[in-house]
Amino acid sequence: MSPNDLSSYLIIGAILFSLGMFTVLTRRNAISVLMGVELILNSANINYVAFSHFSSGDHAGQIYAIFVIMLAAAEAAVGLAIVLAIFQLFHTIDVEAAETLKE
Repeated sequence: MSPNDLSSYLIIGAILFSLGMFTVLTRRNAISVLMGVELILNSANINYVAFSHFSSGDHAGQIYAIFVIMLAAAEAAVGLAIVLAIFQLFHTIDVEAAETLKE
């Protein structure tokens, strides 16, 4: 596999997506869950840019990747604010503690 091959980028994107899903599904720490979501978004960015480069050569994939990066920054800010609020209330950042907010 050469670095100029689309499949190598797709494999890297699939590995990142798998690691992100594994992190989101297995971690109980809210910060780790946010990091898993960031891995998933970065795998989408790799796919956007790779498909844009290998299919048409235009810059649409890079533009989509920039929007995803902005979305990830906003998600991280809101997510960390929620984590801080949960920590102040329950003195833990365990995801299970947020379930008591339903009551």
